[in-house]
This record gives sequence, C-alpha cells and structure tokens, in this order.
Amino acid sequence: MVKALIDISEDANRILNIVKAKFNLKDKSKAIELIVRRYEEKFLDPGLRTEQYRKAMAAKSSGANVKKVKKR
Repeated sequence: MVKALIDISEDANRILNIVKAKFNLKDKSKAIELIVRRYEEKFLDPGLRTEQYRKAMAAKSSGANVKKVKKR
C-alpha cells in the first residue's frame, strides 16, 4: 500500500465525503479507491488496465519479450 499526502479543493473534499457516506466506507482513502476503480472500468483502454499492466510488468521482470500495446 502506498501512502500519499494530497492537496484537494473544498469541492473535491465534499465529493469524497459524499462518496464515503453513500457507500458506507471506512475512510476517504476507500472513497478515493472506489472512484479510481470506477474510472478504470469506465474510461481506460483495456490495454492500460491494472491486470494487463501487472501481467506485462511480471513478464518483463522475468525476461520475457513484451510487445507494446498498439494505439487504435
């Protein structure tokens, strides 16, 4: 787990509090994680998603030949 100290606007803080309350989350870190996961599912190209990234990094560290992802 990575620890981060961030500066956010009052509006962003209010939205985090709303997400935290709506989904009954323990803290704002969980709210940020939820928002990031939803963003990943909805907006990122499949080649950039976490699973594919982890597999590529594992293959690269094991010495396998990793091809670059083509842009559409």
